[in-house]
Amino acid sequence: MPRHIDTLQTPCVLIDLDRAEANLKRAQDYADAHGVRLRPHIKTHKLPLFAKRQLELGAIGITCQKLGEAEVMADAGIEDIFLPYNLVAPEKLARLKDLAKRVTLAVTADSAYVVDGYAETFADSAGAPLEVLVECDTGAGRCGVQTPDDAVVLAKHIASKPGLVFDGLMTYPPAGGTADVRAWLQEASDKLTAAGLPPKTISTGGTPDIWRAHETPIATEYRPGTYIYFDRSLVARDVCTVDDCALHVLVTVVSRPTADRAIIDAGSKALTSDLLGLNGYGQVVGYPDAVIYGMSEEHGNIDFSASAKKPEIGERLLILPNHACPVSNLYDHVHLVSGDHVVETVAVAARGRVD
Repeated sequence: MPRHIDTLQTPCVLIDLDRAEANLKRAQDYADAHGVRLRPHIKTHKLPLFAKRQLELGAIGITCQKLGEAEVMADAGIEDIFLPYNLVAPEKLARLKDLAKRVTLAVTADSAYVVDGYAETFADSAGAPLEVLVECDTGAGRCGVQTPDDAVVLAKHIASKPGLVFDGLMTYPPAGGTADVRAWLQEASDKLTAAGLPPKTISTGGTPDIWRAHETPIATEYRPGTYIYFDRSLVARDVCTVDDCALHVLVTVVSRPTADRAIIDAGSKALTSDLLGLNGYGQVVGYPDAVIYGMSEEHGNIDFSASAKKPEIGERLLILPNHACPVSNLYDHVHLVSGDHVVETVAVAARGRVD
């Protein structure tokens, strides 16, 4: 018989299967309707079962942020993986070469240093060259070449190396910057084409602008991650509603030191410390005026002074995290639920694989 969630020990993660499935289908239906090819980022869930479901629904492959994640997904039988992360250590490059023997693989680079490392590792792989995309900083201020002209220079460097092939452009765009990103990528694409290196792939992404993916038609693929679960930060951006959010942390009130304050058994090791401009470290379901105002490692402090109703010691609460992705990496297992019952408890296979 399915277990009731009341039998679970806290803190623990609950994944609403019905909501997750609805989120995946909604995104894929949108993509299909607009001719957008999805390559979902698995860093949000880190679960092969969900990666496979994304592929079943129509995704063209998956994205992994770290080599360790990609190895886990390859071990699970997934065959098309994009790894948009600069890899520079010799040991990691050796692992990358081993991975490339098992799956269809593409990587990124934003400097000649990174390209040269790939080239040295794959010098004897001319028959099966490594596909390399140029990472572009289109406004997010993270990794990436700074101008379209820089992209052309690096693409030429990639194309000059035996064992490598220039595949295209990749960016992680700033939320809300669709028009500027589109212009940046168009200029880079035009200049690459003029240089005899037309990009086969132009990869962009990000759940905050998922419903605007069709506004960048030059892109050949879109890499959303958090859309499977959504979270409080995306509710605040009007990307989804609270009722779409599939991941919650189940916690227990372990102390009521004052009339207005409660302590839960979940701190920074169970809830993300990301604020993302929000008030408090998550939303307490059923207590909209409560504020999770502080966290130590194993305790969370909640202010219920604005709440007419206040919880008792022993009461269980559901917390909607500000950011779902880090939460997945904090737990060995998550509970897949439907309603109030646990359908299955699964290991988070890529948990901790940040190497």
